[in-house]
Amino acid sequence: MTIRPATQADIQQMVALSEQKRTQYEQVAPTFWREAADASECQARFFETLLGREQIIALVHETGDQVDGFVIAAIRDAPPIYDPGTAICTIDDFCVMAPEDWTTIGVKLLQEARQAAKNRGAELAVVVCGARDEPKRAMLRQTCFAVASEWYVNPL
Repeated sequence: MTIRPATQADIQQMVALSEQKRTQYEQVAPTFWREAADASECQARFFETLLGREQIIALVHETGDQVDGFVIAAIRDAPPIYDPGTAICTIDDFCVMAPEDWTTIGVKLLQEARQAAKNRGAELAVVVCGARDEPKRAMLRQTCFAVASEWYVNPL
């Protein structure tokens, strides 16, 4: 079991983990998380562009030849209306293979991404988590994250 930088060769396994997560999230918020017809292809192209950017930290956890978790973190300036004092690290794409993996693989990936972000000057991490994703929420609470915002949706 190792954590290493993600490569182009990992993208298909990363997309597969993302598809699994989207399917789970779609059960909770079907309109917001409804998968586009070409979602996998779009996401693969998106991940390809991210892996080439300097401000991106992309890590995978693998057991044997299997990617069983990944995290993509972006170092960026905070929106101009906020002043946390430093750059921030935003983590949106963050998946593990099974819910019970959050307490092990998820924690390890998060620790590695946070350290890499800190090494690049960020002092605040923001992690996206879907509604009712209790295993991920529990891991975030365990690692001392607090809820700062939630999005509510309603069809017009």
